[in-house]
Amino acid sequence: MKEEAIYRRLFRTALLIRLVEERIIDLYPSDRIQSPVHLSIGQESVAVGVCDGLRPDDIMFATYRSHGFYIAKGGPLDAMFAELYGRKGGISGGKAGSMHLSAPEVGLLGSSAVVASSLPHAVGTALSFKRRGLSRIAVTVFGDGATEEGVYHESLNFAAVMKVPVLFICEDNGLAVHSHRPVRQSYRLPEHAAAYGIKSRRLEEGWDIMAVRQATLEAAEKVRAGEPFVLEIVTSRYKEHVGVGEDFHFNYRSSDSVEAFKKRDPLLVDTKLVEALTPEIMREIDAAVAFAEASPAPGRAELLTDVI
Repeated sequence: MKEEAIYRRLFRTALLIRLVEERIIDLYPSDRIQSPVHLSIGQESVAVGVCDGLRPDDIMFATYRSHGFYIAKGGPLDAMFAELYGRKGGISGGKAGSMHLSAPEVGLLGSSAVVASSLPHAVGTALSFKRRGLSRIAVTVFGDGATEEGVYHESLNFAAVMKVPVLFICEDNGLAVHSHRPVRQSYRLPEHAAAYGIKSRRLEEGWDIMAVRQATLEAAEKVRAGEPFVLEIVTSRYKEHVGVGEDFHFNYRSSDSVEAFKKRDPLLVDTKLVEALTPEIMREIDAAVAFAEASPAPGRAELLTDVI
């Protein structure tokens, strides 16, 4: 019974993320959303399972595709929509947009549009936790393409040498924009982490919220014991890299692999639970959108504020 309750709670959050992004798709052609968007439709189970496997005071750094992590970590939905609208009621006063979501009050310290840039931030945060004798851990989320950046290797090396409590989460959708992994990488992530003396795990069932949660709980326990850890989670991006449309007409990928993933997607398979939870979630989204639309736009006085 306890597992059923956990599954329902996680499922609701995953469904919230999907319905939020479907609302973004509906709104986007109107130009009310004032920033590019990178949708995580198909990847919700990763965000939800990972965030639920952490403690509330653990710190997370995410990527430009972070709507799911923002919501799963507990970021306020009204402030998120206001940020997408470029309004003063947004998280960053409408200045950051979709790619730089943050919610420090719930442990999402920041997101970045620069590939792999969150890794050293998480490693530095973890070093701070270690030096202060805290049991908290830092988490960095990145795509498999980020592992080709120099800072990824520097971060793994430093984390291994200093034995800091950092959890590296790789969302592996097999793509770096339109480029497939085999033409970019001569290594496999778990084997590569081992070269630095870092333990790792590859989870193939990225659609399974409960499996992702359990894998994160186990990985986080190892990290709290004083060792960095790499958790690679296989997932699928349903929509185009950036934007709200489909991209199969570009012929860099086929719909077959996405359709195979969809057959195991709980948000598509568990139709009864979707039907039961959707009305309440839609009211929550409606209220957040209404807040965004009622929030004033920043004026000339805000132009140079927050500039360092």
